[in-house]
Amino acid sequence: MISVVQNVAIDCADAYALARFWSEVTGQPVDAEAAPGDHEVQVTLPQGPALYFNQVPEPKTVKNRIHLCLRPSSSREPEIDRLLQLGATWVGDHREPDGSGWAVLADPEGNEFCVLRSESDRAAMSD
Repeated sequence: MISVVQNVAIDCADAYALARFWSEVTGQPVDAEAAPGDHEVQVTLPQGPALYFNQVPEPKTVKNRIHLCLRPSSSREPEIDRLLQLGATWVGDHREPDGSGWAVLADPEGNEFCVLRSESDRAAMSD
């Protein structure tokens, strides 16, 4: 027997607003039946588990124990700029001078996530 990951649950204060942010990040739509004020909203990813946003009364207070790691389809640096324009905030820079490493950002409710190098960035480093 095995278990399959159905979704990644993300507690938040505004499920619909945070789902809309992650919809922009991933390029995937918010569930068609979702509406502002809903306490549970989902963004289904084409490959992998869904992102499930669950409204809770308490605010985020400490660092995430589990977080998402994003591998952009384009180069990492323009993707970081795009995510910041969408409303992400800068948390930490773990990029190395040789291009390796990652950047840590937070979504509008403070949930941390990492932005890794793209496949093209990785290929360019191995040349």
